Amino acid sequence: MSFLTDALVATLTVYLAFTNNLATWVHDVATPTPASDFVDTDPVTPTDDTLIPLPSNFPSIPDLLKQSAQYQQATIIGADGLSDPTVTDPIEAIVNIFCTFRGTDYVRTTTGTGFFIDADGVIMTNAHVAQFLLLAEAEASGEAQCIIRSGNPASPQYTAGLLYIPPAWVQENVGELYEAQPMGTGERDYALLYVEGMVDDQPLPTTFPALPFSSELLSTRMRDASVVVAGYPARDLLAQGSSVDLIPRSADTSVSELFTFGSNRADIFSIRGSVVGEQGASGGPVLNSDGEVIGMITTRGDDTVDGAGSLRAITLSHIHRTMLEETGFSLAENLDGNLALRSQVFANTLTPFLLSILQTTE
Repeated sequence: MSFLTDALVATLTVYLAFTNNLATWVHDVATPTPASDFVDTDPVTPTDDTLIPLPSNFPSIPDLLKQSAQYQQATIIGADGLSDPTVTDPIEAIVNIFCTFRGTDYVRTTTGTGFFIDADGVIMTNAHVAQFLLLAEAEASGEAQCIIRSGNPASPQYTAGLLYIPPAWVQENVGELYEAQPMGTGERDYALLYVEGMVDDQPLPTTFPALPFSSELLSTRMRDASVVVAGYPARDLLAQGSSVDLIPRSADTSVSELFTFGSNRADIFSIRGSVVGEQGASGGPVLNSDGEVIGMITTRGDDTVDGAGSLRAITLSHIHRTMLEETGFSLAENLDGNLALRSQVFANTLTPFLLSILQTTE
């Protein structure tokens, strides 16, 4: 057993040493431990035949949204069921999210990918992109704007508002929100935006090109399974400037390994290398053989193991479970209802929380 433990530790050390960043600021990624077959029980009790998980970075989970009657009511108001998916090609559903935050003496920008997960205009992306809109809520002297671009090449289409970002992610990363290169592991690194308007002030479309998704728990039978990844790789754009066209890409690849953030559930998985695996693809969807989104790209993978352009993605089941934990509502329920009202109530609820923890870290 000692030999196996030493071998596992050595493997994790090598994996961590070669992990690179995919998003413009996510780096020094902690590598979670491969999980055995997952049983969707709660709580999960590790047994002798499970691999040793790494500790979660979220020892405490704030329950301010569960305690907010206004937020709970707003999530229900206007609920009429999840909209049906409208497309099957991920290229049609992905968007480029270009965010700028202007502070009193600095400007920060980021580019990432997102995808329509609901036909009413809800976009899923990374929390480290959505944080720009969160900072605008918390800092009167700052101004943030996220422009949603789509097409081939990407061109400005929509303005967006923040619908949801995990308070636990905010609490864990608050000390790095203003850093030029904050660090993160990918855990709970997700957010929901919603389309507020068109950049040319034209009426919004009646539906958006949303993909089907599955938040079912993944088992280790997904190892070596075929998947499709999509995103807006931005290596040339970042190297050469805004004059370079941003082109959407998709690729057929496969799952290499599944990992767990200490829950013994499939929270994250590695994907073998493809042309999508560049900076800027973070936030893109990962689809299974049935055409359902099962994960969202978060960081680069280990190219020495999985080939150039390897990726890591958090599972939709991780997003569903942690969202249920923090809000009391499922992923599907958090996509429903009066989006503008829910966005405003979420801001009113989260901003005081953010300001209070920002003050304690000063």
